[in-house]
Parts: sequence; structure tokens; C-alpha cells
Amino acid sequence: MSSKTKKQKYYVVWRGFRPGIYNTWEACKEQVHGYEGAQYKSFSSLEEAKRVFEKSYEEVSELKGKKNLQELTTDRKPVLNSLSVDAACKGNPGILEYRGVYTDTGTEVFRRGPYTDGTVNIGEFLAIVLGMAWMKKHKLKMPVYSDSRTAIAWVRKKQVNTRLPWTKENQELLHAVQSALKWLKENDYSDIPILKWDTRLWGEIPADYGRK
Repeated sequence: MSSKTKKQKYYVVWRGFRPGIYNTWEACKEQVHGYEGAQYKSFSSLEEAKRVFEKSYEEVSELKGKKNLQELTTDRKPVLNSLSVDAACKGNPGILEYRGVYTDTGTEVFRRGPYTDGTVNIGEFLAIVLGMAWMKKHKLKMPVYSDSRTAIAWVRKKQVNTRLPWTKENQELLHAVQSALKWLKENDYSDIPILKWDTRLWGEIPADYGRK
């Protein structure tokens, strides 16, 4: 018997093509990929998955590390009228996706992926750039929050410092990175603040995928 037993996870889909509980990520992805505003999270036991499925997605989000931002008692609070972005990667490198949501409501405004052979840092970088491009397109000037210092630094330097090898498998992702760098060089985004999300004070960033 192999000493490296993969830990079983269960995926609850509240909003998707077929809401329910799934015991593999592949089965869950079939229900949420391409479904606008999909709501889903992973859990470590079937009992927990069954219990939370009876609750709303918003209720469970707080259980998974997200806090009610309207009720924060800390002196320093996030700007609620903002956009929050995050990325998720199954493996390193692995299957990558990223998205952006309104910070105050958690409403998803864009989602990209899955991409083959990506990394979280690349996804976080692309999410920030897409977030700024999305706001420029809609003539908004809200801050963009990211919990990745690395991605924020890449955006500010307009340079992606990755050791990820570019292959035929992740060619689509490479094109996305090149397009993002081109956008940074050709656009003025000085009126869109890029802010670091303080996970310690505020809990998980609202765009978090909840798969930890």
C-alpha cells in the first residue's frame, strides 16, 4: 500500500448546473465550469458536506475563514467599495483559474480558466491586471485587493519573474501573461490603487475559492 494516500475531499455545489455533493474535483468542475456565479466549496468529510449543504453559501463562507466585513471591529478595515481577486491552482504547476468579485457582496464579476500547467503567482498576477482592465472598461476607479505580495510586485514592476517552463501545454496561459504585460505597458492605471489584503485581520479575501 502506498504511504502517500490522497486525502478525500467532498465538494458542495450550491449554484451550478446540478447542485449537490460530489466526491471528486473533476465531478464538481463539470457542474461549475462555465456556470456564471457558481458557488461551491470543498470539505474534508461527507458528514460536514451534508451539514453545510443545508445552509446558504454565504453562511458557510464565514465558516471557511471568511469574515462578515460589515461587522469587523478592527481599527483598520478594508475599502468595501472595491474589487477583490484571487487564484486557485490544483498542483504546482497545475490546473489554474482566477477570478474577481465585489468586495462588499462577493458577487463574481469575472472568472478565467482553467489553464493547464499554471502557478498561483501567475494566476494572482493575471487576476490583478484583468481586474484593472475590467474597471477601466467600465469606467470605475475602485481599489483592487490581492493577498499576494508577489503578484502585486510583478504588476508594479511590469515584469513576471517565474521559473515556470513554457510548453505547448500552457501556451494559452503564456499568451494571457503576454497580453497582461502588454496592457500594463500601454495603459495608465495610476488612478486604480492596488492594495494588499490583510488576511490576519479580515479573514480570507472575498474572492477566495474556499478549497484549502
